Amino acid sequence: MPPDESTTVERADPGSPDDWLRYARSDLNLSREKSEGVLSETLCFHAQQAAEKAIKAVLLTEERSFPYTHDLQQLLERLPDKVTVPSSVQEAVELTKYAVLSRYPADLAPVDDEEHRRAVQWAEATVAWAEKHVDAVKERDDDG
Repeated sequence: MPPDESTTVERADPGSPDDWLRYARSDLNLSREKSEGVLSETLCFHAQQAAEKAIKAVLLTEERSFPYTHDLQQLLERLPDKVTVPSSVQEAVELTKYAVLSRYPADLAPVDDEEHRRAVQWAEATVAWAEKHVDAVKERDDDG
């Protein structure tokens, strides 16, 4: 069982950036799948997970470790200064609240369609930024 949110234990073998992006894309796809019987809160959880995994892919690309955390702001703060984080990704830190609260009844106010749409947009922006960054670093490393 992973440590609780207050710890900063880091993963021994975090996997590759491509692995993290593959999982981020999967969560992003799930976040878009509005269907009967599926709560918008659950879809927003997957949007948060997509953004979290995308940021972790960038951290790995930059050879930065990361703790067990769902806090997107904390993860972004671990990036080196040379990494440009667009405002759309900075705004995505709002997704952090869905990491835990959306999984249990009564912990989060019901999510309406507009809030769900915004969550998906933030996740899309974060995944797109991460993909672009990881690809750019790969190209740079291949050329150098």
